[in-house]
Amino acid sequence: MSSAPILVLGGGAAGIFAAIGAAEMGAPVVILEKKHSLGLKLLMTGNGRCNLTNTAPLDLFIQQFAEHGPFLYSALNNLSNMDLMNFFAELGVELKEERGGRVFPVSDRSKDVLHALTGYLHHLKVQVKLNTRVAGISTGQNRINGVFTEQGFMPAGAVILATGGLSYPRTGSTGDGYQWARELGHTVTPLRPSLVPLETVEDWVKELRGLSLQHVQVTAWSNHRKVGEQRGEMLFTHFGVSGPAILNLSRNVVRALANGPVKVLINLRPGIDRETQHKQLSAGFQRHAAKHLKNALVDLLPQRLIKTVTAYSNLPAEKPVHQLTRMERQRLCETLQGLPLTISQARPIEEAMVTSGGINLKEVNPKTMASKLIANLYFAGEILDIDGFTGGFNLQAAFSTGYLAGQSAAVSMNKTREGGPNARQ
Repeated sequence: MSSAPILVLGGGAAGIFAAIGAAEMGAPVVILEKKHSLGLKLLMTGNGRCNLTNTAPLDLFIQQFAEHGPFLYSALNNLSNMDLMNFFAELGVELKEERGGRVFPVSDRSKDVLHALTGYLHHLKVQVKLNTRVAGISTGQNRINGVFTEQGFMPAGAVILATGGLSYPRTGSTGDGYQWARELGHTVTPLRPSLVPLETVEDWVKELRGLSLQHVQVTAWSNHRKVGEQRGEMLFTHFGVSGPAILNLSRNVVRALANGPVKVLINLRPGIDRETQHKQLSAGFQRHAAKHLKNALVDLLPQRLIKTVTAYSNLPAEKPVHQLTRMERQRLCETLQGLPLTISQARPIEEAMVTSGGINLKEVNPKTMASKLIANLYFAGEILDIDGFTGGFNLQAAFSTGYLAGQSAAVSMNKTREGGPNARQ
């Protein structure tokens, strides 16, 4: 039985919960964080409000991670979204549910979440070493012996890699863990930005900077093949498009961009078929027969978008609506259901909310988060090849994989009786 502690490399959401999972079971734990504070990326989530999780049922939760979702079954069963909410309630963090099942602290302050977590780490006697940069990992006989830091060598009973991805490098996520994993024999799948804004070819998009569309459907096409579709809110920016629907679409778009520009069609009135829309449009135009087209569309579209829609429909904005032919109304309907954009590229990975790609899941035991190659190595969080949609899903995955990794590392060191104590009681 090793007397050396479990070393958690990285003090983000996954690393904090890895430390909690291990320490609750009686194992000695040290978090090594190269920045000046724990949880820097956690402080940024949900625009500083901290979207902790989502109330979606397990099967729907799994679907948010596409083909890699099933890998998370064990982690999410071990620490579910409901378990997480109860955990924070026990720590005194009041939570609230908002649109789409998103869960936030009542205070809307991520620092309250971090304060509660750091307080609990202190209660568990987890040692936290800030401003500690790891230079490498020492191995022997297919096991990790310890890590090299700028302050010297630290022995390890086990190591949990929770170093994050490549997004938001100023928070400490600079990809160190990928290189260490490669040196230990692991495979890292291609790293790409995910939940990332997209740049467009069209100049008119930039003229609409700041305009938000609340209920749209965006569909991405590459080489005449649909590669993704999302509904929700989108935002026009100085470089292209963003907002939840675009961010959720971006994972598939980024992959498709390898084959050239991607076409995105914006359905401005989703849920209405073309025939129904044509009838509604005709009825509306009858009520406003004397109005110019640009004025008659005010009830349907934001004022700033009307010029673009009429231009794509090849219709004069000043034309009286009673003069519109059936063919012209049909063109307008087609534009309303498919305003086209051309995506040239994604914004840099440093601006992405999460990283797509990471440690090959075939090399990690999903029931323990243990490496299949190195006896006392574990993975947690964004370093793994898992990334989900917006809405609290990725943070829950970080918490759950971290917690499972910590518990598994503690069990492997035989530091506590079966089941372990409940340190929160």
